[in-house]
Formats: sequence, C-alpha cells, structure tokens
Amino acid sequence: MENNHDHPVSDKKNILIWVDLLILTFVTIEIAQFDFKALTVIIALLVATIKTILVGYYFMHLKFENRFFRTMVFICLFVLIAVLAFLFIDYSYR
Repeated sequence: MENNHDHPVSDKKNILIWVDLLILTFVTIEIAQFDFKALTVIIALLVATIKTILVGYYFMHLKFENRFFRTMVFICLFVLIAVLAFLFIDYSYR
C-alpha cells in the first residue's frame, strides 16, 4: 500500500509562516515589556489570535478542508471568544 500524498503547502510557504510566527512571538514578548494599561491584554490576545489563525490555517491545513469542517471550527472559536468576552466583562467590574 502506497501513501503518496502531495503536501498542499510548499516548504517555502511553511518557512515563511514559521518566520511570521517567530516575529509575532517576539512582538508578544516586547508587548509584555511595556505597560499599555487596559490595552495590554487586548493587544496580546490580538497577536495570539493572529498566531492561532496562521497555525490553524496553514500548519493544520484548515485552509484545504471542506466547508462543513471549517464552519464547525469557526463556530467553536466563536463560542470560545464569547466565553472569554463574558469572562473579561465580569473581571472588569470587580
């Protein structure tokens, strides 16, 4: 039995995404060095969200999955974001 699967993302693209993730990790570290008051967490979560999208879209090949599977992943992410939003709303009034 032969498993001859073509990789949907080129090595060059994978290396570029990896470099982007390294740069975003450096940005996250630099953000932690400064005090942006209430925006610190929001900026850090924004960078983390971009990194998550890159990993899911390219390294986990979500870009090449069928529409139903992508929809289910985005629904789960939406629920997670809603729960985190409620958590931050609750936290901000304490």
